Amino acid sequence: MEALLRLLHYTFAMVAICSVANGSAPQKQEPLTVNERLDGYWGIWYMNQPSQDEYVYKYSGGLGTYCAKHKPLAVYAEKVKKTFFVYGGALPQDSRKLVHMVSYFDHETGMVPKPVMLLDKQTDDAHDNPVMSIDAQGYLWVFSTSHGRARPSYIHRSTKPYDINEFVQIQATREQNGEVVPLDNFSYLQVWAQNGRFASFLIHYNDPAGRTLFYMNSKDGAHWSEWTRLAAIDEGHYHVSAVHEDVAGVAFNYHPRGKGLNWRTNLYYIQSKDHGRTWTTVTGEKLTLPLDDPRNVALIADYGRDDKNVYMKDIRYDDVGRPVILYLTSDGYQAGPMGGIRQWMTIRWTGAEWVRNKVATSDSNYDMGSLCLEPGKWRVIAPTATGPQPFNPGGEVAMWESDDHGATWQQVLQLTRNSEYNHTYVRAPLNAHPGFYAIWADGHGRRPSDSRIYFCTQDGRVYRLPTKMMHDMERPELGE
Repeated sequence: MEALLRLLHYTFAMVAICSVANGSAPQKQEPLTVNERLDGYWGIWYMNQPSQDEYVYKYSGGLGTYCAKHKPLAVYAEKVKKTFFVYGGALPQDSRKLVHMVSYFDHETGMVPKPVMLLDKQTDDAHDNPVMSIDAQGYLWVFSTSHGRARPSYIHRSTKPYDINEFVQIQATREQNGEVVPLDNFSYLQVWAQNGRFASFLIHYNDPAGRTLFYMNSKDGAHWSEWTRLAAIDEGHYHVSAVHEDVAGVAFNYHPRGKGLNWRTNLYYIQSKDHGRTWTTVTGEKLTLPLDDPRNVALIADYGRDDKNVYMKDIRYDDVGRPVILYLTSDGYQAGPMGGIRQWMTIRWTGAEWVRNKVATSDSNYDMGSLCLEPGKWRVIAPTATGPQPFNPGGEVAMWESDDHGATWQQVLQLTRNSEYNHTYVRAPLNAHPGFYAIWADGHGRRPSDSRIYFCTQDGRVYRLPTKMMHDMERPELGE
């Protein structure tokens, strides 16, 4: 209760921040680092772009695990047998105010603690949701993103390994043209612990494209390298990335100039095996960066010629280190049937060519699921079944499996049924444990609502995290 009163005091004292102003510098303001326990798990409700039709918004709902371009949100730590996770949280009396939450699932006890409210992000924009990583010493890192350049971004680190009780803000810097400057603004961040350092992909607005794709790395999380411009084609990009042994790879689409930012198409893939010093295609052809022509050697699927939108969902490496990309295609950006059948697709590198296969269909461009690759078994967990608010993001969660490297897929389970709200943005943890195989949130697709946090096991059992905790540690509730 003390934590809630303190946050309410902050809320009343806070000056509201305007929405994203892409070309402006981040406003200098002190983050409200809270480091307080809450007595339940609640996610943020968020909407984007009113549509003036029955679907109400371009997309909306319980988006505590939004968005696909934030990775990872959860990491399994074998040493302590816990899955740590972050999410865009809210207070039960205000589902629109974003607070950054940190917690874990203890696989030995089957319990979760009261979650830690780390940061008041001073916005209602779920694009500012956090991501996390765990370094080689076990310290937890939380990266607080920003949507564009109007708000600052932050980095926090736990004061103890594998411990969520207290985090300190890291005054991070990066190199820029031979100088050291603050690292205080990044969007759509994806950060990976790789070979004793962090490898990170991000978007920076208007530098030079509307959404320029960059890479950076760091040995300590505080001092970061010069940013490498990877791609700046027309109006920019959305991306998903992953690492495997010494490979850091990223797949991305692009916004054609003159068609508006709701249009995005094509599919590209590039990778580095030397911590970002050189970048190549999957076959090893060296690239000249940044990529700035839609037709370049990194293009792996030309959807622009078919007037198809491409939405990035996930990327993983198979058991022999070859990339597999999960994405969705549609005929338009609007919610509703005018966008056509949304096709879930995988495209994989066989060692000789890129091969595309259909996984499933669903009814929203902003349906989001995760790809899980294991030897002999591939899985997609996603809200592909129709939910209570059709054509809005999410729905009922299903599990699809393939035992032939994605050539054919079969729905083997429907994890949720008869739900009150749509289930949205299903995210698989890094190094996922069978006991905590994916995490997501729910929320009403067409009006503000409360939002709960869920996870599932590999065999399809669904648990809801408690919304009102009477004890420091409690068991999640089985079922919806």
